[in-house]
Amino acid sequence: MASFSIAVAFGVRLLLVLLFLPFSALDKILNFRGAVGQARQAVHSTGPATVLILIGLFVEIVMSLGILTGIADRFAAFVLAGYCGVTALLWKQFWKPGDFWSGGKGRELFWDFWKNLALAGGFLLVTFGTGASTVATFFSDPFASSNPYSISETAR
Repeated sequence: MASFSIAVAFGVRLLLVLLFLPFSALDKILNFRGAVGQARQAVHSTGPATVLILIGLFVEIVMSLGILTGIADRFAAFVLAGYCGVTALLWKQFWKPGDFWSGGKGRELFWDFWKNLALAGGFLLVTFGTGASTVATFFSDPFASSNPYSISETAR
C-alpha cells in the first residue's frame, strides 16, 4: 500500500506540472522565436521579451522538477502559482478584445485566464497544504520539503 500511496502522490504532482514540463518548456525551446514574439505583445521589445522567455523556461523546468522531486517543493509551487497569476494577467486579458459577448477572442481568453488562476490555486495547495496552520509553517521555512513521498504511521 505504501508504494501505491507514493505513486498517487507522484501522479498528482505530475498532473499538476505536466503542462509546464515537458509541454510548455519544450514548446518554448522548439519555437523560441515564436515564444519571444508572443512575449513582445506584453513588453514591446525583443531584448526584454527574450529575457522573459528565458525566465519562463527556468521557472517551468526547475520549479516543476522541485515539485516532482519534493526538493523545496513548497517554494517551487509558490513560484509557479505566481507564474500562473502573472501569465493570466499579462497574456490572458479577456477584457481587451471587446468581443466577449459575441464569442470572439475575448471569450477564449476568459477561459484561459480562469484556467491559469485555477492552476495557481492547485500550486498554492502544494505550498500551504489544506489547513490554516500550515501557512505559518511555510513562511517559517519556505525552502523546506513537504516530504511528499514519505509514509508515516500516523497518516492512516
